[in-house]
Amino acid sequence: MNKKWLALSLTLALSSTSSLLYADTDADIEAGESKAAACVSCHGEKGNSMVSTFPKLAQQDESYLQKQLHAFKNGSRKNPMMESIAKPLSDKDIADIAAYYMAQKVSANDLPVDNDDDDDKPAANEADKKAAMDKIMAAGSNLYRNGDIPNEVSACIACHGPLGEGNEPAAFPALRSQHTDYLIKTLTDFKNGNRSNNPENMMHMITKKMTVEEIKAVSYRISMMK
Repeated sequence: MNKKWLALSLTLALSSTSSLLYADTDADIEAGESKAAACVSCHGEKGNSMVSTFPKLAQQDESYLQKQLHAFKNGSRKNPMMESIAKPLSDKDIADIAAYYMAQKVSANDLPVDNDDDDDKPAANEADKKAAMDKIMAAGSNLYRNGDIPNEVSACIACHGPLGEGNEPAAFPALRSQHTDYLIKTLTDFKNGNRSNNPENMMHMITKKMTVEEIKAVSYRISMMK
């Protein structure tokens, strides 16, 4: 049963053709830079956000960026601020902005800091902190590559690639070097159904079976991918 469920999730992933709706070979990167001026305050210079709760857009797959901007524009992805920004954009504007961000290089992150220490426990020394972080990273790496078969959580690598580079033809996003806080929030939103109104959404089906610890571990690991 578990293997059948994982096979189904992979079939859904590999059968996606959504990016074909947004293909645009005439996208203008230079025009996209000027059109993205309004994005800098939240997403940073060249798409490398300095605020951990705002996603980095640099080096993000073009098809995914276009898909999300269209979703904000038509209201299928709920975010009042992004909807107001995306609403006046033409299809050409969206294509140019997506091309610009994809052409940028995503910045590397510092090692995440685990702030979930129990106040009732003695403060950990540096060696203990490193050992704890190594354990979290190992768990995140295992989940990313192998999933959690007993709990029917499929491996992230199937859709997002071995190095978190995403899948451009299928419009699956690149995840490498994304902010830890943003990843945790996004996975939690999928788990709670806040990211999609569709209960059959693939990410909702996966994350609703993930524990809080698994979400944290895989987010920490992804944030360090380059």
